[in-house]
Amino acid sequence: MVNNNDMLEPNKIILGEQLYGEAINLILRSAQHKLLIFDQDLSRGDFASLEKSGVFQNFLSANIASQLTIILHDPGFLQNKCPRLLNLLEVYGHKMRVYITSTSVKHAKDCFILADGQHYIKRIHIDQARFKYAFDDLQSVEVLNNRFIELLDATADTVTTKPLGLCRICKTKAPH
Repeated sequence: MVNNNDMLEPNKIILGEQLYGEAINLILRSAQHKLLIFDQDLSRGDFASLEKSGVFQNFLSANIASQLTIILHDPGFLQNKCPRLLNLLEVYGHKMRVYITSTSVKHAKDCFILADGQHYIKRIHIDQARFKYAFDDLQSVEVLNNRFIELLDATADTVTTKPLGLCRICKTKAPH
């Protein structure tokens, strides 16, 4: 029997949806202060799971200054399949933001997560479960961080919750 930990070797191209979800957990759990996520719609990587919402809740509650920023092409999966994440957005709205890209960057088909400006995971293409992750890779994180800033500049809407907990899209421009 193969141990998944043996298959999750950092700094190598890895293949598999289950391994991708597990590697995301490693990166999320490494974060102390800042998480930046760019994804098509959060439908891959097990974002609707109880485990992932627990990891996000631990991150948001462990540090008063923690910040979670998510950029999505399509918020539909988040709105329809991730009630726990929407609940976190309602509770931690002061430190969690979800942006939606404008049509000018919808061609971007990769996904990535940056943790504390040091660690990352990058899915090479949304349609293929090929990814790479690394810890303490400042050079790769800097490149991805610059890309995240470009994507953030190309957002047009945000996902927010109403007082009744209903999800809605707001037409706002991301802060610079």
